[in-house]
Amino acid sequence: MERIIALDAGDKRIGVAVSDPMHITAQGLKVLENSPGVLAEIADLCKEYAVGKIVVGLPKNMNNTLGPRADWALKFAEQVSETTGLPVVMEDERLTTVAANRVMLEADLSRRKRRKVIDKMAAVLILQNYLSRGEKIDG
Repeated sequence: MERIIALDAGDKRIGVAVSDPMHITAQGLKVLENSPGVLAEIADLCKEYAVGKIVVGLPKNMNNTLGPRADWALKFAEQVSETTGLPVVMEDERLTTVAANRVMLEADLSRRKRRKVIDKMAAVLILQNYLSRGEKIDG
């Protein structure tokens, strides 16, 4: 069964998480630098992990509207789909970074260590939210 990958995309870094083959759990994979070659890196990860679908975090406003960051994320998702040839779906990412920070604070991680893994943890939460609804590759 093909895996699902999730991306928490930001101006500087992109957190990456991948599902298990049964689409039950999400594991943090890595944090990529958002550089000109990042789309090729994402495509390589999709091949390496036999990915069939990509989930990209959509930063909605708290009132459920879309702002400039959401527009940027939608354009990014379109580029990812064009580069990988895979379907991309958007997942509401409101409060995932807040939740990721809370988890890491409870784990007593230093601010410096949190900064290195916050995007990966947010990608895990985005993917886990998506998987918890029972979405499938073709769904």
